[in-house]
Amino acid sequence: MTDITLHSPNLDKLEIGNLSAKFSARGDRILRYYIDIRHKTMNLHRELGAPELFILQSKVDALLADWDEKLVAFETKRLFQTGKGAADDMTADAIRDQERISRILAHTLTIDDAIDWETLKDRSEYPMPSRFPEPQPTTVPRPEPAYEALQIGLVDRLLGKRRHLEEQAETRNARAGEEWRRSETEREALHAVAMTNWEAREAAFWAEHHGAKAEHLSAQAASHSKVDALRDAVADRDPDAVIEHASLVLENSDYGGLFEKSYEVQYRSDDRLLLLAYDLPAPDRLPQTKSVKFVKATGELVETKIAERDRKANFDSACHQICLRTIHELFEADVDGNVDAVLFNGMVESVDPATGLQRRSCILSVLAKRDDFCRIDLARVDPKACFKALKGVSAASLSALAPVPPVIEMDREDRRFIEAREVGSTLNQGTNLASISWDDFEHLVRELFEKEFLSRGGEVKVTQSSSDGGVDAIAFDPDPISGGKIVIQAKRYTRTVGVAAVRDLYGTVMNEGASRGILVTTSDYGPDAYRFASDKPLALLNGANVLHLLEKHGYQASIDVAGARAARFQ
Repeated sequence: MTDITLHSPNLDKLEIGNLSAKFSARGDRILRYYIDIRHKTMNLHRELGAPELFILQSKVDALLADWDEKLVAFETKRLFQTGKGAADDMTADAIRDQERISRILAHTLTIDDAIDWETLKDRSEYPMPSRFPEPQPTTVPRPEPAYEALQIGLVDRLLGKRRHLEEQAETRNARAGEEWRRSETEREALHAVAMTNWEAREAAFWAEHHGAKAEHLSAQAASHSKVDALRDAVADRDPDAVIEHASLVLENSDYGGLFEKSYEVQYRSDDRLLLLAYDLPAPDRLPQTKSVKFVKATGELVETKIAERDRKANFDSACHQICLRTIHELFEADVDGNVDAVLFNGMVESVDPATGLQRRSCILSVLAKRDDFCRIDLARVDPKACFKALKGVSAASLSALAPVPPVIEMDREDRRFIEAREVGSTLNQGTNLASISWDDFEHLVRELFEKEFLSRGGEVKVTQSSSDGGVDAIAFDPDPISGGKIVIQAKRYTRTVGVAAVRDLYGTVMNEGASRGILVTTSDYGPDAYRFASDKPLALLNGANVLHLLEKHGYQASIDVAGARAARFQ
């Protein structure tokens, strides 16, 4: 039967049934042809019929042309509905964003800001498999061959061939039995070898997982000990622990992505003063959309911005609320009574209109004492009036980004820094960096990065040696785009650096309020280390990278980790 041809640019939206026919009662001629057509997008269905194929073809052509025309209107209407729905959704989001700005302070009043130390502990179970995934080898024995009964005909009996035929049958049966026993012996031997190998792989599989589980539990125990040690150190008013505790509190403060948090924390234990330099969101970083409309003629979504007056008011309100909220969070979380006062210096990155250069300015500053602050009912205050009542310092309008002198300047001297020592000039081609002393390698790393940052006025300082995987050097890169405070750790290793060291670096970057972290080693990193660092502000430099930096700055040395390992045991 000849088929019907479909003519449409939208064939992918059609479902076509089989061409069928209705025959006469005697079955000698076709009375009518039928075809079923469905439009999947518009959910339309028609069954067409005609006495002749050419007539049915014309009906199909007319139907598809009509559907193609309807589809244009259908998709235009759907696009409008979709676009209008998207515009409505975006408008609702914009309204919620504006409401979130007004509730920055109120949000924290419903939350207990004290650190729950137990939640910092990793309680995850090791994902132990329930079974060995490889199926156990199987084998199927071959049935023993049946005894071949001898059939002797009358002629063979008369000719005296009975005995000869019986001997032949016995030989065949014996040969078949021997062949069966040999093949069964081979099969069983091969199966035994397969089972032995499978059992060895199974044992190795479980041994690997039990070892990994032990490492998981050991790492958990170590991390739990660190959390407990930090908790005890906070209770003992250890200055570094108090700073880390404050950083945990600030990290826990959830602004729902309203802006990216960045801050620097210092602590003066003699007068229990916590000093904070907090980066406030720039005015253009706060949500500014008022509503969104869908333009049917162009298919575009058009945003309407809030008025300039409202934009400035939002910025002022957000900054005052962030200030009060942060101070409240720090006091509420200080259950050990380590903080009697909080200094909040609100900082903003902006372009100086007079010079066109990037600048970082303090636009508001306040020193809040615990007793005075805790008497305030934050649920009922006007944030700006409350800030002024606390004798906060700022320009009349924060949106002008006018710098003000802080109530107290942050201490810019890091007492961990020690005097630098030149190491590069002592190197030669025969120097094995994997064998030099730990502190020489740290000073060498400082020297290399100082040369890297020298062209843009950067500075790199070495910190006092520590065994806790902390900071080995800190770089201050003044570049307004890619610069900032950079934590550097040096690992003169002869073994592969694992992911734990990279995790430690990331934690240090967070605690230091740094923009980036760099881990430098004489060896290399495992795949887990590279995967962990891939989506974080971390750079991993291996031995080859170190040699490249040395050569770039005119130094010669080598790295022989195998030789260094061997020398340690001689």
